[in-house]
Amino acid sequence: MHTWKQIRDREFGNLRPHRFSNRIKSRRLSDLQLSNHKDFLSPHKGALNSLQVDLTEGRYLLSAAADASVAVFDVQRPTEHEAGGLISKHRCLFVVDKQHQLAHKYAVSSAVWYPVDTGLFITGSFDHHINVWDTNTTQVVVNFKMPGKVYRTAMSPLATSHMLVAAATEDVQVRLCDVASGAFAHTLSGHRDGVMSVEWSTSSEWVLMTGGCDGAIRFWDIRRAGCFLVLDQSRTQLGRRPSVLKRSTVNKESNFKSSSAGQTTSAKLRVAQKKLPNGNGSRQVVVGRAPAKGPIKQRLHPGMLSTQDRATAHYGAVTGLKVTDDGSDSRLRLWDIESGCDTLVNFETVRLQTNKPIQLATSQDSTRVFVPCMRTVKAFDMWSGSTSATFRGHYECVNSCWFNEQDQELYTGGSDRQILVWSPPRLISDEMEEGIAEDQDSWSN
Repeated sequence: MHTWKQIRDREFGNLRPHRFSNRIKSRRLSDLQLSNHKDFLSPHKGALNSLQVDLTEGRYLLSAAADASVAVFDVQRPTEHEAGGLISKHRCLFVVDKQHQLAHKYAVSSAVWYPVDTGLFITGSFDHHINVWDTNTTQVVVNFKMPGKVYRTAMSPLATSHMLVAAATEDVQVRLCDVASGAFAHTLSGHRDGVMSVEWSTSSEWVLMTGGCDGAIRFWDIRRAGCFLVLDQSRTQLGRRPSVLKRSTVNKESNFKSSSAGQTTSAKLRVAQKKLPNGNGSRQVVVGRAPAKGPIKQRLHPGMLSTQDRATAHYGAVTGLKVTDDGSDSRLRLWDIESGCDTLVNFETVRLQTNKPIQLATSQDSTRVFVPCMRTVKAFDMWSGSTSATFRGHYECVNSCWFNEQDQELYTGGSDRQILVWSPPRLISDEMEEGIAEDQDSWSN
């Protein structure tokens, strides 16, 4: 009845289109459950490590598994139906496995779509290779040899000036692979251990975020040397930042105080005039400045200063990042990127896998975050930290999640080799039609 009331309010003009759409999506999000009308027939014979729906059409699901296989599904058009058309079965459009001549030799840990169209996709594997595939021919068009196991790959969804693939490997350096030239464009140094997660910013094509086994989360502007921000778990702020207007007022007051304090300090540190022994001249000695003693320290390049920053965001390895993170200390933390502070949202302590990266997902309005927690997936409220739902269906550990914004569906992949679909219940009209069909018998007109 609540949905029909919103439809009536929209019809009478009491509810604006954007708000009406958000309310319907929010309602569908809160009603997610294991789908009884949609099923993916997985061709994989190993644990699912990565899931992603293409960013252009929102139609093709790309999956990667530990048996070195990669598959593509059409999430909108089923290949067959069962139970009188009530259950749609989705078989993969194609699969690249070890029988393929150019397939990976070991587990495929990451598979991502080329952001512009579905003509290319990129895979990273434990065989130390990153392959760029032509979707139409299923042939490798570019190959990159990495120094170690590849944990995660990522491409910027906003990029118009570059075609860089960021690679997180067991090496301490993050490498940016240029698809256009087939060569390494950048090498980012700063982590003290392997890097397990990498994510591009959703507001700038030049900003990259990396999470390492050293517990550090670093922010990089790939146009300059060194990282510009290292998240520190000791720096905190309570909740959200104040509004822009309020912050500007506070900043003006603080700037006024600092400038007035600076004037006072400069007045106190006046330059003392000291006459030379011959009495002919004078030299300036700044009061309060101690003379340099011992060897002069060599000034470091600004890009090297960031390597000396030992701040950590977690006590354990950072196994997952989503631009709105978690680590192997079984803590989920929400960070304010502008201030670099932990917002102290009290997320429930959960059990997380520590030996491999996990793939997080967020809803389209960023109010919910979906986190693989061993055999379950938990949905947390972004700002209160409370658990809004727990999804149980996998028989083994869940490794990856992807939220389909177009259909408000959640896809999860686990070590049980299954891809499960979590969707809102069907519309009332569909349920009514199904109910009428079930009530019919052989002698009814």
